[in-house]
Amino acid sequence: MNRRDFLVRSACAATPWWAATPSPSASAPAARATRCPRFGDPRDWFFQARFGLFVHWGLYAIHGFHEQEQWRARVPRHEYVRLAQQWNPHRFDPSEWLDLMQEVGMRYLCFTTKHHDGFCMWATKQTPFNVMNTPYGRDILRMLADACHRRNVPLCLYYSIVDWNHPAYPNQGRHHELPPQPGDQPDWGRYLQFLKAQVQELCTEYGRIHGFWWDMNVPEYRDPTINQTIRRWQPGIIINNRGFDEGDFGTPERDYDASAGAALAFARPTEACQSIGMESWGWRVNEDYYSLRHLQRSIAAYLARDANYLLNVGPMPDGRFPERAVRMLRAIGDWFRRVREALIDVEPVSHWTTNRNVLLTRRGRTVYVILHKEIPGEAVKLPPLDFRPRAATLLNTGRPVPASVELLPSDHTTQRPVLRVHGLPVDELAHEALIVRLEFDQDPEPRAQAQARIQPPRRAHLEL
Repeated sequence: MNRRDFLVRSACAATPWWAATPSPSASAPAARATRCPRFGDPRDWFFQARFGLFVHWGLYAIHGFHEQEQWRARVPRHEYVRLAQQWNPHRFDPSEWLDLMQEVGMRYLCFTTKHHDGFCMWATKQTPFNVMNTPYGRDILRMLADACHRRNVPLCLYYSIVDWNHPAYPNQGRHHELPPQPGDQPDWGRYLQFLKAQVQELCTEYGRIHGFWWDMNVPEYRDPTINQTIRRWQPGIIINNRGFDEGDFGTPERDYDASAGAALAFARPTEACQSIGMESWGWRVNEDYYSLRHLQRSIAAYLARDANYLLNVGPMPDGRFPERAVRMLRAIGDWFRRVREALIDVEPVSHWTTNRNVLLTRRGRTVYVILHKEIPGEAVKLPPLDFRPRAATLLNTGRPVPASVELLPSDHTTQRPVLRVHGLPVDELAHEALIVRLEFDQDPEPRAQAQARIQPPRRAHLEL
């Protein structure tokens, strides 16, 4: 689907894209052993959306240091709360956010309703520390939710369990906690009542919510009834694994988890999250940005393994996205449109090759080679595959590339010819993650499975 079709369909269709049921003739492959199980209920919108926008926004944008400014810069609570007197994002327009998101090819949005600082981006009745008690005085979540509903954009809500403002939260100086503060009255039971009341507001006053994104359960408290209650308020909602039980999906963050990076496929639904900034998730004045190639490779690496990807931007204090971030997102969107077919509605089949510097996906008779790591030169071998495709195309450019089966000098020990894709413009496109489409005359699976000795893919069952 091209951008124009997507925008029209999102804005006008009676049935939104994430609720549509594929016809029997749809090109997406049937579920196979290499794909993680689907839910078989309305939560399956998650597997169709795949690529989403994460937005970290709050009082911390005013100074532009870090979303954890209060903790990392050792700011006393009585000083930090004064930032609310400066909160006035007069340039905030949720339609502009959604315009850019859809231009990039992102299909859902996750928004920070309350980060660790405790400042609430909606008109909560549970604490005065919220957007209504600022010079702006408007319910930001209401504005964003209304805009998402108008366009049929799935909206997910982030909520931090840690709270540096509420006196009942037991801040003990553990990771991502403040040391005890003057005026604190730690009471976990009372804080849970506050949390549940806020979650009820979020899940009952803002229309359809597609996902709930818990964060930072520092006390490691377990109570499955909390998520059960959320599901009663929002049937079909998908919930992550950082709350009070294992949730529905795993959440590998940045490049922290080596096991997530090494897996060839995932045993449970997974959504990787990454920010365009290297230092912060919120807006940072002098941010160091990841390279486009690094982000493209990261996106490709997770989508190719049947996972979702949530890419974050932190808006500036006035509500606009930073111009650098806008340029980067548009560049990623340009790349994503050219290679999207290799990453969406495909089956991970990386176990077909022993080359661990590439990932493979397939749709029918077409196999895609995803170069998600640095390669030393202009050729890629795919042992033990030894059958030649009818056509090979570099999706980045749309141009054909050579593909052959031959015995190379480096294969003298095995004496087996292998499939080789060569002549790749690795220098000319050094800033991009390269993806090659291989089209075969016959279904490649039986022969590939036989050559790979039907070895099952290595999986990662993430419990982060």
